[in-house]
Amino acid sequence: MTTQTWIITGASKGFGRALAEAALAAGDRVVAAVRTPGSVADIRAAAPDRCAVVRFDVRDTAQAGTPVQAALDRFGGLDVLVNNAGRAVVGAAEEVGEAQLRDLMDLHLFGPAALVRAALPVMRAQRSGTIVQMSSQGGRLSFPGVSAYSASKFALEGWSESLAGEVAPFGVRVMIVEPSRFRTAFNAADVLEFAEPSGAYREALASVRADLAGADGLQEGDPVKAAQVIVSLAHSDEVPLRLPLGREAVDRISAAYRRGLDEVTRWADVARGADFAGAAASARPI
Repeated sequence: MTTQTWIITGASKGFGRALAEAALAAGDRVVAAVRTPGSVADIRAAAPDRCAVVRFDVRDTAQAGTPVQAALDRFGGLDVLVNNAGRAVVGAAEEVGEAQLRDLMDLHLFGPAALVRAALPVMRAQRSGTIVQMSSQGGRLSFPGVSAYSASKFALEGWSESLAGEVAPFGVRVMIVEPSRFRTAFNAADVLEFAEPSGAYREALASVRADLAGADGLQEGDPVKAAQVIVSLAHSDEVPLRLPLGREAVDRISAAYRRGLDEVTRWADVARGADFAGAAASARPI
């Protein structure tokens, strides 16, 4: 395989760490972009000639060029960008405050968007590159208690779907990864954030809160296997726009598509009735 240079955000744990280790195991080069460089000292020590570490907070969009410049300075190029850093806030839409919602948008949308903008001039110039957006099954379907998290991931997916069409003529690919539950720190007590429960929603969301809080260490997904899939696809000739990852993601997202299509079909005649009578159908370039 051709040796590739990766930037991976949130590489200190979970999917990010597994991806960094899998890419290095494949002989690739990695720029680990993390808030605490010491958290990946072991990864760098295992491959000091192929791993660089950059202090980077995804939410600091003014510094988005830092990991890209590090990849150019250290390895002379950039082939794969992985926007992986993330976390969740659990609570009803009425319970999650504006600051919490904005923080998730910074982490899951504005930060990744800034990093993509910083990386694209390099990828366009070389007419190749792969952008991996780590979303979630919660980026295609939602349920009570996760409105803030899903809002940020839905936004990332919509932005990325448009991006994919824009950059394809330059040889740049976009892959949106939608994992189900994987055995990462996502559900750990010191990572998963819960909004202050209110009397109005305490009972209604009790089972959701308990389910998410009790999942740590019991998730069925193996992050090592997931990372190997992503690294393999990054080296392949074709990547899917969306990759549901894990059995639950495949099943739940498939069911969500079917429910959505059934609902469109059920209300199609009512919806079509909102057009001007006899108006010509829209003609769009795409």
